[in-house]
Amino acid sequence: MLKGAILDAQVCSGGRLTGRDFSFSCLSESRTLPIELQGLAVFPGFADVHVHFREPGFSYKETIATGSRAAARGGCAVVCAMPNLNPVPDSVEHLAPQLEAIRRGAAIRVLPYGAITRGERGEELADMAALAPFVCAFSDDGRGVQSADMMREAMRRAKSLGKLIAAHCEDNALLNGGCIHDGAYARAHGHRGISSESEWRQIERDLKLVRETGCGYHVCHISTKESVALIRRAKAEGLNVSCETGPHYLLLDDSMLQEDGRFKMNPPIRDRADREALLEGLCDGTIDMIATDHAPHSAEEKSKGLSGSLMGVVGVETAFPLLYTYLVKKGIISLEKLVALMHDNPCRRFGIELPTEQNFTAFDLNAEYEIDPAEFLSKGRSTPFAGWRVNGRCKLTVAGGKLAYIEE
Repeated sequence: MLKGAILDAQVCSGGRLTGRDFSFSCLSESRTLPIELQGLAVFPGFADVHVHFREPGFSYKETIATGSRAAARGGCAVVCAMPNLNPVPDSVEHLAPQLEAIRRGAAIRVLPYGAITRGERGEELADMAALAPFVCAFSDDGRGVQSADMMREAMRRAKSLGKLIAAHCEDNALLNGGCIHDGAYARAHGHRGISSESEWRQIERDLKLVRETGCGYHVCHISTKESVALIRRAKAEGLNVSCETGPHYLLLDDSMLQEDGRFKMNPPIRDRADREALLEGLCDGTIDMIATDHAPHSAEEKSKGLSGSLMGVVGVETAFPLLYTYLVKKGIISLEKLVALMHDNPCRRFGIELPTEQNFTAFDLNAEYEIDPAEFLSKGRSTPFAGWRVNGRCKLTVAGGKLAYIEE
């Protein structure tokens, strides 16, 4: 339990603390830590609703322990972990190893997703009713549900259980074996491109199913201007929809690509018009939250250029400083808006209770430094932002009343 004169209003507004000695229940021992907090900006612990912590099944890429420590270093008090694991959490039996890994190794709160379909194969619904008490929502992230009939049935089941469907929207018939966005860079460098339609066409399909079923629907990692427009219209219509995007889609476009696996993710970085539409959607409330889609791979898996590398980049340790530096400091959004995108809105949409007196993070907003993947706590090192200069260094994160991270 946190003891000290920290006010909830101060935390929520990103206020600065003036005290210094705080007593934390740190692991199993209670001790006083003489932490100098004067001048630091204190925020409610961030909620990242889209991470891949790779355990069980792919622990060489990341574990619950390494991923959660990295997230704590990024200011997160809670994350939602995607289900593309081995075994896929499509039943309570298959979820058990992940729950045990969370119990054993999590530095912060880690909420698992349940799969929509068995094995994420899109052929048969997972045991959603049995999973519902243990998961934050349902997703087949990494794969789009190709069958409209299967998605319709999943939405009906999720609605009856009071759970969201968090959709990875990707029409396999429109991928064309691409590795990056089907744009100017792909044409200039001889790469097969991934069309924008592969994303927005499935969102369009799913929104029709939302009208039919009334299911709560959340779209993962949107990247195209058409996706923004579709979701904006759906919200105006009153549909129960929300969406997220990632820092890389807001800060990069395909003119910035390099022949390096650290620029390869799914969906891909799109063109300038898409990035501008995403920023507009962020400002007008169409985009509800920012999530990192933290997706670590081994160095070997990311060493094969744009064509041969696996898709996915890391992001939990760099999201806030990047967004603070390149959106807030440039006057695109306010600091209060950024906190809403990284805490208030995801917690509200996913029904996450996160009392701020026990879940907060402190940043030195004046600290300027260069992003260096060699310093990451994550096992993953692949980021398109290596070498970028940022402001905002996390000094400590408290999650669940316990000290989850402190800068040494």
